Amino acid sequence: DTPYPLGPDLYWWVMKPATLFWTALAAFAITAAQTTAAKRPRIVGVAHIALWTDNLDAARQFYGQQLGYEQAFQPDRPEGGLVFKVNDHQYVEIFPGWKGPEQLILAHIAFETDNAPQLRDYLAGNGVKVPETVPKGPDGNLSFMIKDPDGHDVEFVQYLPGSLHSRNFGKFLPATRVSERIIHVGTTVSDRAAYDHLYRDILGFREFWHGGPTDEQINWVDMRVPDGTDWYEYMLNVKNPSARTLGVMNHMALGVPDVQTGYKTVQSRGLTPAEGPKIGRDGKWQLNLYDANLTRTELMEPKPVQKPCCSPMIN
Repeated sequence: DTPYPLGPDLYWWVMKPATLFWTALAAFAITAAQTTAAKRPRIVGVAHIALWTDNLDAARQFYGQQLGYEQAFQPDRPEGGLVFKVNDHQYVEIFPGWKGPEQLILAHIAFETDNAPQLRDYLAGNGVKVPETVPKGPDGNLSFMIKDPDGHDVEFVQYLPGSLHSRNFGKFLPATRVSERIIHVGTTVSDRAAYDHLYRDILGFREFWHGGPTDEQINWVDMRVPDGTDWYEYMLNVKNPSARTLGVMNHMALGVPDVQTGYKTVQSRGLTPAEGPKIGRDGKWQLNLYDANLTRTELMEPKPVQKPCCSPMIN
């Protein structure tokens, strides 16, 4: 009647290998599941910036005629709008219906990933609020939105074969484009630590430069995507901004080989910038342009021509 018919000591030595085997197998399975859940898919670059407007004709003139981009198609939204194609993987989306100063002009920014469902699961596993699923949109791509710490919408897009975008690869790319690449987007940031937790600690973005109007003040932090060259720029220390200031801060930058050539090009198309080209605190030539709703588009050369201020620029 004893529970150990072979004797407790002998029973233990007979059963110990099996017990250890199953314990080790269970531990391995748990570790493997945790490792799989923790894997982040690639985030390769800026996908688009989306802006509200109350004047589609003015948007056509600025982004189409003066910057030279072709309207590829309409956004997959009930109200329609405009989609200007920078290259096969980058776009400027314009939505009608801006309600005035009480509504932010910036609708959202977007980054491209190679696996949107996996990125959604990864973010959920790291405590970021995400949608329940990642459905295929009317354009045939996979995408989902999150909120950043200040409430800006941030979208992650995976271009799928056969989607509206993929079917038009190689099309709508005229020689008139003032630039062939969105090299960064930027937004106001109120709490750097909170943004670092999301972008650096969770998403894997890497700081490669920071600077400000003086060597002692940090107003701009450049965070490169983990699997590409584009970056997201923190615009810090913005207090009670006016609509004009928000237009400066919430911006995109277009990479150009020569800012002076870009300056002459937009002038020849009827755009007269308030200021000419200048060398920024990062040591790069740049030119600020503004659309009718005062959102800034920055033309920027890729490399500094003089030593950047404030911190080393990491390649």
